[in-house]
Amino acid sequence: MTRLTSGVLAALMIAAAGVAIGATDAIPAAGGNIQITPLYHASLQIEYGGQVIQVDPTKEGNAFSPKKADIIFVTDIHGDHFQPDALAAVRGSSTTVVGPQVVADKLPGITVMHNGETKTVDGITVVAVPMYNLTRGPSAGSLYHTKGRGNGYILTLGGKRVYIAGDTECTPEMKALTNIDVAFMPMNLPYTMTPQEAAACAKTFKPKIVYPYHYQGQDTKAFAAALQGTGIEVRLRDWYRHAAAGGRSAPRR
Repeated sequence: MTRLTSGVLAALMIAAAGVAIGATDAIPAAGGNIQITPLYHASLQIEYGGQVIQVDPTKEGNAFSPKKADIIFVTDIHGDHFQPDALAAVRGSSTTVVGPQVVADKLPGITVMHNGETKTVDGITVVAVPMYNLTRGPSAGSLYHTKGRGNGYILTLGGKRVYIAGDTECTPEMKALTNIDVAFMPMNLPYTMTPQEAAACAKTFKPKIVYPYHYQGQDTKAFAAALQGTGIEVRLRDWYRHAAAGGRSAPRR
């Protein structure tokens, strides 16, 4: 009888639970598929029309050999979203880096977007969506993410609107979103939302497809269960497959 290592057993358990490991999804769009690859925690790779987009690159995500980026989007200044060395590793000589002012203060020369702003970035229409806490913070009167500091982003790719929420609770701005084809929603405590809160929020703006991400320690199946019967397709993917492969450090904040 072959003895299975704990890492292999963990990987098999994840696969049996219906969670794709390291999968690249194809979403049909005008002009070709949008390809989405989960990397780690809040890091993901999006490919469309010959362009490679990296979101919040980190050293943990880079361990899975992402492609060099044409565009990099950074949502916030926290270490699980902004790591200058990791960003440099996927940045080429002509890469466009987009981020809020707080990131530009540490990485001069990037394209700055402010909450609510719309820009065309290398042919892609981008909307910066506020991402912030309403109630959660490290102490009374303090929030983990203040309004105006970080950005979520809506990218229009081949007629599809892809929303990357970043670190946020269910804000009025998120509830007011319309015509979202794909959404990436965070749900880890104490920083963002519970799976139940995230599901309730998704019901308000009704994305066609939603991915729970940035969910360390949370039950994504509870999120999926809460959206059953809504017509919203929930895609569970594994942003923490490093654990099955022997483990790496937890996200830095």
